[in-house]
Amino acid sequence: MTPSPATAAVRVRRAELSDLDDLVALEQATFDSDRVSRAQFRRHLDSDSARVLVASANRRRFLGTALVFFRKGSRVARLYSIASLPEARGKGVGTALVDAAEAAARQRRCQALRLEVRTDNANAIRLYEGLGYRRIGSVAKGFYEDGSDAFRYEKTLA
Repeated sequence: MTPSPATAAVRVRRAELSDLDDLVALEQATFDSDRVSRAQFRRHLDSDSARVLVASANRRRFLGTALVFFRKGSRVARLYSIASLPEARGKGVGTALVDAAEAAARQRRCQALRLEVRTDNANAIRLYEGLGYRRIGSVAKGFYEDGSDAFRYEKTLA
């Protein structure tokens, strides 16, 4: 499959232990709350139930990351976190990370990928809906540390 022009320059790979400092720095630069800690990233890098992905272009610093969780015996994966640097937004980084998360879920024979998104994050909502995600269930009240609500989304994987 040929990458779309929007994501052609963005490369996504599985994160390694040597990426830990960059993962933490990106997380801190991107989020004010609900951050994945250094200890959590370290645990997820070695975990069979998680996949940490990093996006970059031209071998420069990270442009974004994604964290996908898998539950033993479940055919549904969860996109737990996705982050991109402000200067990388609108350049295909989010799309490339979601595509890679879906590929990781398919490798694990998952039939769907679910995620939560802040109800006030219009850009992320537009991204997910544009990639075929559909809202499921009711609003998750007070989902985030700061009390913000979340929408839940799901995409069936072919």
